[in-house]
Amino acid sequence: MKVGIVGSGLVGSTAAYAMVLQGVGREIVLVDRNQPRAEAEANDILHAVPFANPLTLVSGDYAHLGGCRAVILTAGVSQQPGESRLELLSRNAAVFRDVVPQVLEHAPDAVLVVATNPVDVMTHLAARFAAELGVPPARVFGSGTALDTARFRTLLGTHFQVDAQHVHAYVVGEHGDSEVLTWSAATIAGLTLEEFGARRRIGIDDTARQQIDQHVRRAAYEIIAGKGGTYYGIGCALARIVKAIINDQRAILTVCTQIAEIAGVSDVTLSLPHVLGADGIITALPLALSDSEQAALHASAGVIREAIDP
Repeated sequence: MKVGIVGSGLVGSTAAYAMVLQGVGREIVLVDRNQPRAEAEANDILHAVPFANPLTLVSGDYAHLGGCRAVILTAGVSQQPGESRLELLSRNAAVFRDVVPQVLEHAPDAVLVVATNPVDVMTHLAARFAAELGVPPARVFGSGTALDTARFRTLLGTHFQVDAQHVHAYVVGEHGDSEVLTWSAATIAGLTLEEFGARRRIGIDDTARQQIDQHVRRAAYEIIAGKGGTYYGIGCALARIVKAIINDQRAILTVCTQIAEIAGVSDVTLSLPHVLGADGIITALPLALSDSEQAALHASAGVIREAIDP
């Protein structure tokens, strides 16, 4: 299976490296306007293949995306000093207006996975541009809160002293400050957090919840302050998403996609648990939330809706 990545910066190249380590696909194509950077990243990652899985990595232009089953979009511009969020959105919208048609011209059957931030708005725009070319919304979605969900599960696993892969908890809404941690739906081994904690004699009070909430919500800020960017976590999240697509796994991941109505807000792109397969989104799985979580999701959807059409 062939996978394309448009944008070979830290996020795109780390996603490619994660796919090599996990054995996702058989060929990865890196495309970037900075062709020497794409070629260098492809060669560097290729040299890890003998220590990992037998994949082919190449760099190229949009024509080399032909036959890709999935294409990750990490292309975009960075926010400049003094630049407003709306100005950044305007510039990245122009980038996607150019990139999306070129990708679909050469890979018309590909599922598009958006990672460019702000990912909810950029996914909404990508789906809009793809729809103009007849591509259904199910084939265009973003990484959304897949990483935030992983952060939530990691911290819960640490708190309850259990493997995070056995924690079922989701972050929904915006991939950003208004995201919603769904405490009411969190379970471990089929038990609520309170039930599991009682069995293990590990309590979780309001203070612990608040600390976990802040570490999930502020994780990107803390990492960026220390090292300038985040890319390992999101790179692995993108590899996991692509694996679900090319293997038609029917995996449940918190990605973002266009939703007709959610929490009283219409036509918005945000994250919910979704079943993913070979053709992209199969179905959304809205959670049974508490009243406070439902109100928070309404507010989060409103933040995204305002950003889409300010």
